[in-house]
Amino acid sequence: MKLSTFNSLCELLTINGLLQPSKNMSVREQVIIFLQIIGHNARFRFVAGKFHRSVETVHRYFRVVLKSILKLYKHLVGDPESSTPPEILNNPRFYLYFNDCVGAIDETHIQASVPIEVQGKFHDRKDSTTQNVLAAITFDLKFTYVLAGWEGSEHDSRVLNDVLSRPRGLKINEGKYYLGDAGYGTRNEIICPYHGVRYHLREFTDHPPENEKELFNLRHSSSQTTTKRGFGILKKLFRAIDSKPQWSYGTQVDLVLASCILHNHIMGAINENIPPRS
Repeated sequence: MKLSTFNSLCELLTINGLLQPSKNMSVREQVIIFLQIIGHNARFRFVAGKFHRSVETVHRYFRVVLKSILKLYKHLVGDPESSTPPEILNNPRFYLYFNDCVGAIDETHIQASVPIEVQGKFHDRKDSTTQNVLAAITFDLKFTYVLAGWEGSEHDSRVLNDVLSRPRGLKINEGKYYLGDAGYGTRNEIICPYHGVRYHLREFTDHPPENEKELFNLRHSSSQTTTKRGFGILKKLFRAIDSKPQWSYGTQVDLVLASCILHNHIMGAINENIPPRS
């Protein structure tokens, strides 16, 4: 994280009354400690030694900062613009097909640590213990919605149904849609590729599209990679969510959300209309 980005994060947390300096620790040090843990997957004892603090102090401020960052969700993770994204508008390969598309939606699996008696529910297709995280991502790689915490064994379509039915779930403006993979099925607000037709980019390497459906699937696949890139950047920036967890499951879920919030801040998704603290 650049120094200017770090400074603006500290300012954002401070002016909105989400984080305050204590008698013995500044806001900057609180945030640095948190970023050391979530960014480098550093253990509490290591961070305590590095900053000459007790393990209890590090743990306490980790919780304080995590709670504060989660409150930025409504400011930094929000609905996409209703206008056609420039990545679509300015690219003739995509505009013909996706002029009303506002982003892509997909899921990723994050390592999870849960009690042995419920691990079966969290086993994904690779038999790893994971939580299923669904996210909507714009073409400039910013999260517009994130739902973490579903069991790794759960089917994509059920997770999406949950997202669309929640009172505060993913809202899609009339006439707009997201790109999604075939697992979501046919829906008005989610455009999926044609079934039974070549789709993945590698399938077109030596054999160009031969008909309109294959060409559509190629364009869809090229655009859908937005989610893979977004998740890839997220896991690279915040090593703690891509490593064996050291926290309770509730905290594991919160850290995924906090990582997405920080990702958007880093990507420049700050809402300039955040009201100052009254």
